[in-house]
Amino acid sequence: MATYNLEQQEQLDQAKHLWKKYGNLVTWVLVIALGSYAAWTGYLYWQNDKAAKAGGLYEELDRAVLAGDADKVTRVFNDLKDKHAGATFTEQGALLAARAQTDAGKAEQAQASLQWLVDHGKNDDLVAVARLRLAGLLLDAKKYDEALKLVDAKLPEEFKPLADDRRGDILSAQGKKAEALQAYKAAWKAMDPKVEYRRFTEGKLTALGEPPEASVVQGGGKTLPPGIAPTR
Repeated sequence: MATYNLEQQEQLDQAKHLWKKYGNLVTWVLVIALGSYAAWTGYLYWQNDKAAKAGGLYEELDRAVLAGDADKVTRVFNDLKDKHAGATFTEQGALLAARAQTDAGKAEQAQASLQWLVDHGKNDDLVAVARLRLAGLLLDAKKYDEALKLVDAKLPEEFKPLADDRRGDILSAQGKKAEALQAYKAAWKAMDPKVEYRRFTEGKLTALGEPPEASVVQGGGKTLPPGIAPTR
C-alpha cells in the first residue's frame, strides 16, 4: 500500500511540475481557440443577419420598381448602398434601380446607380453589365469619350462581343463608319449563331452597307451570358 501511495505521489508531483511549467501556455491556447471559435460564430451570425437585412431592403426595392415609384426606388437603393455596400443584393439592386430610373426618364439618377456599381462592385459579371448599360446611357447623352472608356475596360471574356457591339454603336454615332464596321464585325463573329442578339448586330452591319456573309463563323462563336444584353 505504501508503494502504491508513493507512486501516486510521484505522479501527482510530476503533474504539478508539468502544469507549473506549461500551464499558462495551455491556458492561453485554450483561450485563443475558444475565443476564435466564438469570434467566428459571431461573425457568421453577423454576416447572416446582414444578408437578411440586405435581402429585406432588396425586396422593398423590387416592390417599388413594380409599383413604378422611381423616387422610392432611389431612396431604398440609397439605403442599400449606405448600409450594405458589400452585399450582392446591393449590386443587383443597382441594376434594378437603374432600369426603373431609366424607365421613369431619370437618366442622371440611373447613371449614378450604374456608376456606383462600376466603382464599388465586386462581382465581375454584374460590373460588366453595369459598364455596358452605363455606356448606353452616356451614348444617349452624347458623351462619347466617356462611353468608349467604359467599353474599352477589361471585361470577362464572355462580355467582349457585347462590348464590341456597344463600341460600334458609339463609333457609328460619332460618324466613324469604318471603325464602327470593324467593331460590329468583331462582335458578330464572336457571338454564337444561336444567340438572338446576334441578329441585332447583323442588322447594324446591313444598315451600314456591309451585311455579314452567312458562311462566316457558323459554329465557332462565343455564347453570351443569358439575359444580359446591354439594354439601356
